[in-house]
Amino acid sequence: MKKIHGMLALFDTAPAIYQAANTVREAGYKQWDVFTPFPVHGLDGAMGLKRSRVPLFTLVGGFVGFWTGMFIAWYMGAFDYPLIVGGMPYFSPVFPFPVAYEMTILFAAFGTLGGMFFFNRLPMHHHPVFNYEKFRRLTDDQFAVVIEAGDALFNEEETRRFLEELEPLEVVAVYEDEEAVSA
Repeated sequence: MKKIHGMLALFDTAPAIYQAANTVREAGYKQWDVFTPFPVHGLDGAMGLKRSRVPLFTLVGGFVGFWTGMFIAWYMGAFDYPLIVGGMPYFSPVFPFPVAYEMTILFAAFGTLGGMFFFNRLPMHHHPVFNYEKFRRLTDDQFAVVIEAGDALFNEEETRRFLEELEPLEVVAVYEDEEAVSA
Protein backbone atom coordinates (compact mmCIF):
# COMPACT_ATOMS: atom_id res chain seq x y z
CA MET A 1 0.00 0.00 0.00
CA LYS A 2 1.26 3.45 -0.90
CA LYS A 3 2.01 5.77 2.01
CA ILE A 4 0.38 9.18 1.54
CA HIS A 5 2.46 12.29 2.15
CA GLY A 6 -0.41 14.75 1.86
CA MET A 7 -2.92 16.53 -0.34
CA LEU A 8 -1.86 19.15 -2.87
CA ALA A 9 -4.11 21.89 -4.26
CA LEU A 10 -2.93 23.72 -7.38
CA PHE A 11 -3.68 27.41 -8.00
CA ASP A 12 -2.86 29.76 -10.86
CA THR A 13 -2.60 33.22 -9.23
CA ALA A 14 -0.79 34.80 -6.29
CA PRO A 15 -4.00 36.23 -4.76
CA ALA A 16 -5.58 32.77 -4.90
CA ILE A 17 -2.64 31.15 -3.06
CA TYR A 18 -2.63 33.98 -0.52
CA GLN A 19 -6.33 33.46 0.21
CA ALA A 20 -5.87 29.68 0.33
CA ALA A 21 -3.01 30.05 2.84
CA ASN A 22 -5.21 32.24 5.05
CA THR A 23 -8.03 29.71 4.90
CA VAL A 24 -5.78 26.72 5.66
CA ARG A 25 -4.23 28.54 8.65
CA GLU A 26 -7.65 29.57 9.98
CA ALA A 27 -8.87 25.95 9.64
CA GLY A 28 -6.20 24.98 12.19
CA TYR A 29 -3.80 22.92 10.11
CA LYS A 30 -0.23 22.95 11.44
CA GLN A 31 1.80 20.79 9.04
CA TRP A 32 1.40 22.35 5.63
CA ASP A 33 3.40 24.37 3.15
CA VAL A 34 3.03 26.60 0.12
CA PHE A 35 5.05 26.35 -3.10
CA THR A 36 5.35 29.45 -5.28
CA PRO A 37 7.49 30.38 -8.30
CA PHE A 38 8.37 33.76 -6.76
CA PRO A 39 8.06 35.46 -3.36
CA VAL A 40 4.49 36.54 -2.60
CA HIS A 41 4.34 39.63 -0.39
CA GLY A 42 2.60 38.93 2.91
CA LEU A 43 2.42 35.15 2.42
CA ASP A 44 4.47 34.49 5.57
CA GLY A 45 1.85 36.35 7.61
CA ALA A 46 -0.99 34.55 5.83
CA MET A 47 0.67 31.23 6.71
CA GLY A 48 1.12 32.32 10.33
CA LEU A 49 4.89 31.91 10.19
CA LYS A 50 6.93 33.54 12.91
CA ARG A 51 10.14 35.41 12.36
CA SER A 52 13.12 33.18 11.55
CA ARG A 53 15.56 32.29 14.32
CA VAL A 54 18.50 32.16 11.93
CA PRO A 55 19.62 35.71 12.92
CA LEU A 56 20.18 34.40 16.45
CA PHE A 57 22.71 31.91 15.05
CA THR A 58 24.31 34.79 13.13
CA LEU A 59 24.57 36.91 16.29
CA VAL A 60 26.06 34.08 18.35
CA GLY A 61 28.51 33.30 15.54
CA GLY A 62 29.53 36.96 15.39
CA PHE A 63 30.15 37.16 19.15
CA VAL A 64 32.13 33.93 19.14
CA GLY A 65 34.17 35.16 16.15
CA PHE A 66 34.95 38.53 17.74
CA TRP A 67 36.08 37.01 21.02
CA THR A 68 38.02 34.28 19.21
CA GLY A 69 39.92 36.95 17.29
CA MET A 70 40.64 38.88 20.48
CA PHE A 71 41.67 35.72 22.33
CA ILE A 72 44.06 34.67 19.55
CA ALA A 73 45.73 38.10 19.58
CA TRP A 74 45.91 38.14 23.38
CA TYR A 75 47.31 34.61 23.61
CA MET A 76 49.97 35.21 20.96
CA GLY A 77 50.99 38.59 22.31
CA ALA A 78 50.98 37.76 26.01
CA PHE A 79 51.93 34.08 26.19
CA ASP A 80 52.97 32.43 22.94
CA TYR A 81 55.49 35.03 21.79
CA PRO A 82 55.60 37.97 24.22
CA LEU A 83 57.53 40.80 22.66
CA ILE A 84 57.62 44.40 23.82
CA VAL A 85 57.79 46.71 20.83
CA GLY A 86 58.26 50.43 21.43
CA GLY A 87 57.27 50.17 25.08
CA MET A 88 53.73 49.03 24.22
CA PRO A 89 51.91 46.47 26.38
CA TYR A 90 51.78 42.82 25.43
CA PHE A 91 48.11 43.19 24.48
CA SER A 92 45.86 46.09 23.56
CA PRO A 93 42.39 45.62 22.05
CA VAL A 94 43.08 48.36 19.49
CA PHE A 95 45.73 46.56 17.47
CA PRO A 96 44.01 43.20 16.88
CA PHE A 97 40.70 44.85 16.02
CA PRO A 98 40.99 44.12 12.24
CA VAL A 99 41.56 40.43 13.00
CA ALA A 100 38.63 40.33 15.44
CA TYR A 101 36.44 42.17 12.92
CA GLU A 102 37.22 39.66 10.16
CA MET A 103 36.69 36.73 12.52
CA THR A 104 33.32 38.25 13.48
CA ILE A 105 32.25 38.29 9.83
CA LEU A 106 33.56 34.77 9.17
CA PHE A 107 31.93 33.16 12.21
CA ALA A 108 28.67 35.08 11.63
CA ALA A 109 28.56 33.67 8.10
CA PHE A 110 29.19 30.16 9.44
CA GLY A 111 26.46 30.69 12.05
CA THR A 112 24.02 31.82 9.36
CA LEU A 113 24.83 28.84 7.18
CA GLY A 114 24.53 26.44 10.13
CA GLY A 115 21.23 28.00 11.21
CA MET A 116 19.80 27.68 7.71
CA PHE A 117 20.85 24.04 7.49
CA PHE A 118 19.35 23.32 10.92
CA PHE A 119 16.01 25.13 10.57
CA ASN A 120 15.47 24.16 6.92
CA ARG A 121 16.30 20.52 7.73
CA LEU A 122 18.97 20.42 5.05
CA PRO A 123 20.27 18.59 3.18
CA MET A 124 16.98 17.26 1.84
CA HIS A 125 17.81 15.63 -1.45
CA HIS A 126 14.27 14.58 -2.22
CA HIS A 127 10.83 15.71 -1.17
CA PRO A 128 7.65 13.76 -1.98
CA VAL A 129 6.13 16.83 -3.67
CA PHE A 130 8.82 16.44 -6.35
CA ASN A 131 6.87 13.33 -7.47
CA TYR A 132 3.96 15.52 -8.56
CA GLU A 133 3.86 15.43 -12.35
CA LYS A 134 3.34 19.21 -12.65
CA PHE A 135 5.97 20.15 -10.05
CA ARG A 136 8.01 22.04 -12.65
CA ARG A 137 5.06 24.38 -13.14
CA LEU A 138 5.38 25.34 -9.46
CA THR A 139 8.75 26.90 -10.29
CA ASP A 140 7.35 28.71 -13.33
CA ASP A 141 3.77 29.96 -13.19
CA GLN A 142 1.61 28.01 -10.74
CA PHE A 143 1.17 27.80 -6.97
CA ALA A 144 0.36 24.96 -4.58
CA VAL A 145 -0.72 24.32 -1.02
CA VAL A 146 0.27 20.96 0.47
CA ILE A 147 -1.33 19.72 3.67
CA GLU A 148 0.81 16.91 5.07
CA ALA A 149 -0.60 13.61 6.31
CA GLY A 150 1.24 14.04 9.62
CA ASP A 151 -1.09 16.87 10.63
CA ALA A 152 -3.47 16.08 13.49
CA LEU A 153 -6.48 17.32 11.46
CA PHE A 154 -5.55 15.37 8.32
CA ASN A 155 -8.14 12.96 7.00
CA GLU A 156 -7.78 12.08 3.32
CA GLU A 157 -11.46 12.49 2.43
CA GLU A 158 -12.15 15.56 4.56
CA THR A 159 -8.92 17.30 3.59
CA ARG A 160 -9.66 16.69 -0.09
CA ARG A 161 -13.15 18.21 0.35
CA PHE A 162 -11.72 21.15 2.30
CA LEU A 163 -9.17 21.88 -0.44
CA GLU A 164 -11.78 21.53 -3.19
CA GLU A 165 -13.85 24.24 -1.45
CA LEU A 166 -10.93 26.63 -2.07
CA GLU A 167 -11.64 26.29 -5.82
CA PRO A 168 -8.19 25.18 -6.98
CA LEU A 169 -7.34 24.03 -10.50
CA GLU A 170 -6.97 20.49 -9.12
CA VAL A 171 -6.50 18.54 -5.90
CA VAL A 172 -4.19 15.52 -5.88
CA ALA A 173 -2.88 13.08 -3.32
CA VAL A 174 0.91 13.08 -3.04
CA TYR A 175 2.51 9.80 -2.03
CA GLU A 176 5.92 9.18 -0.49
CA ASP A 177 7.44 7.10 -3.29
CA GLU A 178 4.91 7.22 -6.09
CA GLU A 179 3.48 9.68 -8.59
CA ALA A 180 0.74 12.07 -7.49
CA VAL A 181 -2.71 10.68 -8.18
CA SER A 182 -5.53 12.94 -9.44
CA ALA A 183 -9.03 12.88 -8.00
